[in-house]
Amino acid sequence: MDPDSPQVVVVGSCMTDLVSITPRLPRAGETIHGSKFFIGFGGKGANQCIQASRLGARTAMVCKVGDDSFGNNYIENFKKNNVCTDFVFQTGAAATGAASIIVNAEGQNAIVIVAGANLLLNSEDLTKASAAISRARVMVCQLEIHPEVSLQALTMAQKSGVKTIFNPAPAIADLDPAFYTHSDIFCCNESEAEILTGIQVKSASDAGAAGSVLLAKGCHLVLVTLGGEGCVIVSKEDPKPKHVTTHKVTAVDTTGAGDSFLGALAFFIAHHPHLSMEEMVKRSNHIASVSVQAAGTQTSYPHREHLPQDIFS
Repeated sequence: MDPDSPQVVVVGSCMTDLVSITPRLPRAGETIHGSKFFIGFGGKGANQCIQASRLGARTAMVCKVGDDSFGNNYIENFKKNNVCTDFVFQTGAAATGAASIIVNAEGQNAIVIVAGANLLLNSEDLTKASAAISRARVMVCQLEIHPEVSLQALTMAQKSGVKTIFNPAPAIADLDPAFYTHSDIFCCNESEAEILTGIQVKSASDAGAAGSVLLAKGCHLVLVTLGGEGCVIVSKEDPKPKHVTTHKVTAVDTTGAGDSFLGALAFFIAHHPHLSMEEMVKRSNHIASVSVQAAGTQTSYPHREHLPQDIFS
């Protein structure tokens, strides 16, 4: 194996977040004054990739951005975070994915997402990245690009013996059944689990029941994340649900915490494969809990040097 090849490859989305803070949400046709505006980097795929990179994994992102200033800025953001950009493709056919977000004084929001260039990532792009995918230790996918592209990436990775993590977000009720069998680790949150199984997830025992349904659909190992309540693990090897709790923290901003968890999990699978899944989840929970104690999405993701070093032993 090439010592410089990426250990974690993420196939997924990039979004530029355009955030306005306002006293209240405007009514139709109304113009109001906001108090603050900022631009952030988001998109589930990019978030997960950057968290894995900040923990010390060699990472590569496979995605598509526009041939515009947002696309150029995103490529620079990847480079600053030591993410390989060989497979960050630019197109003039669509703008970089963007989310226009209005947040009021109570923290309620209104969001418009335009996927843009994300939906132009295609089979040809995956073929260009195939060598990196086949040599990786872990490959991660979500659903903010065309589902068939994610499924193709998972299939390519599994054929090469690469560990696959699939995050069915945003969840779709008619998910192709092949996703269940092509995901070594199938990781969803409460609302995604409900959409996929029809089971309302209000507790750890509900999460276990939903996880069991997903196992029956062909998954090897299922993680149902529960925010501040931790995570439930069920697997074919150990079908009895296991609830891994996390220590309580005072959350400042929970945006992107699930992506922090997944990026951390990809790192631990790539770097510490000897650990039990329970231990990997425990450590990933801890990293996600650090992220919610700071504002923003990627801006809140911790770097390796700012975490307790025993997490990496």
